[in-house]
Order: sequence, then C-alpha cells, then structure tokens
Amino acid sequence: MRKLVLIGYMGAGKSTIGQALSKRMQILFSDTDTLIEEKQGRCIADIFAQDGEDYFRELETNCLKELLEQKEDRIVSTGGGLPLRKENQELLRQIGCTIYLQVSKETVLKRLEGDKNRPLLQVADREAKIADMIQIRHPIYLETADVTIAVDGRKVKEIVEEIENLLLNGNFGKK
Repeated sequence: MRKLVLIGYMGAGKSTIGQALSKRMQILFSDTDTLIEEKQGRCIADIFAQDGEDYFRELETNCLKELLEQKEDRIVSTGGGLPLRKENQELLRQIGCTIYLQVSKETVLKRLEGDKNRPLLQVADREAKIADMIQIRHPIYLETADVTIAVDGRKVKEIVEEIENLLLNGNFGKK
C-alpha cells in the first residue's frame, strides 16, 4: 500500500472515515485542510476571506506535492474542491489509490445544517448551491477516483469494512 486518498463533496465523511480507517489499519492519517491550516496558522474561512479561493487552491496543490514526497503509508482526506484542478487530479493519481465517497444533496444538507465554517456555503440558497456544486464535481470525482463508494445511510464502520475488503481483495486501481 502507498496512500489511500479520500475525495468527495463536503459532508461526505472523508475526515471521519479517514480517521476511523487510520485507527483500524494503524497507519497515519492526514487531512489536507488541517495540514493547510496548521501551515498557514489560520482557518480555511480566514484564508478564503483574506486571500481568496485561488490562493487556497494553490495551497492545496502544494500540500499534495508535499504528501507525494512522503514515503509512509497513510490515509489522506482531502477538501471537497481539491480534485477540481487538473494538476491535482494527476497528483492524486501519483499519491495512491483514490476513493470517491459519493453523497447526496439531501445527506449533505442534513449533515451540514447550521455549519458556518464552509466558505462556499455562506449563501442565501444553500440547497441550490450544494446541488449545483455536486452536479459540477461529480463527474470530476468519478474520473479521478479508482473506486466509488456510496455513503448515504451507511455507518462509518460499514464503509471502513468495505474499504478494507477492497484492499484485501486487491480491487483498487481497476477503473
């Protein structure tokens, strides 16, 4: 194993599943948003507000380049917009096996109800924004991922076990 990378829309459970998988497999866990916040000394919302989305996307690319250089096996959780850049898609392929955690608009709305920390969702019509973003991102996630796992209505343990079974059976990288 090299690295397992979890991609998908915000609220899909990338960090939660990544941490659970890391604990179960006893390997390192990294979250690209957390790595960026630690390196910048400020939260994602402040980076967006002070420097804009383009600057943040560049930070994501730099974070992937750093992860690529690291040799240890690990689980990596990414920000929802990270795969949108072509350069990042290629870096993800080089880093390791990529899993798309597919989530519905309804599940996202429920999970992120009241969340004020997502800069791209600070709009009047969150439901429409989420629907639009998922529609745009879904084909990119599908193209980037080695495996797609639907997460709606499923428990973290169940998803972790599915990923473990895929690893044990060698079913990654078979598009």
